[in-house]
Amino acid sequence: MSALVLPSRAERAPATSLALGRRNCGDVPRWDRPVQRACLPERETVKAAPAAIRAWQPYDGNAWLDDVGDALDSVPPAEDRVDELAQRLRGYLTQLVNYAVNSGTEAQDSRTMDPVARARALRAEKPPGDYHQGVVHLRRLGRAVNELHDLLVEQHVIKGPDSLNEPPQPASLFQSTP
Repeated sequence: MSALVLPSRAERAPATSLALGRRNCGDVPRWDRPVQRACLPERETVKAAPAAIRAWQPYDGNAWLDDVGDALDSVPPAEDRVDELAQRLRGYLTQLVNYAVNSGTEAQDSRTMDPVARARALRAEKPPGDYHQGVVHLRRLGRAVNELHDLLVEQHVIKGPDSLNEPPQPASLFQSTP
């Protein structure tokens, strides 16, 4: 038996890049698509990204409900809690406006435009230094958060707080026994 000798790769197939020339296309000009250089982000932006991700707070409907309840309660919050509560409500407004804009609801539904505009205006206002003016501002923030949240829940952009979906507690659990 003789040994089987296979042709080398170079002998089997010619180099296609050399073998294939430009097809006969007549007078059609060759189209060269220009490639733009990549624009890399600034070093500071790249370094700040992980910190921004760590600082991100996910949507928590129950915490929102508690804070809006504290802001709109008939008893105003203590003076030392007003600034903290206002800051959290501003954060909720930012989240809700972002949800409205990113979902396209702001552009599609005219009912969403006014609450989003009010939320942006409230968010931009500086907090007042006086306690009583701070409570008024806090209640305005609470109403804006409540209105925009209810509208986005109605339009199925976000879900409502889980505590509103729980079955009501029986009255016997809240009654004290003598």
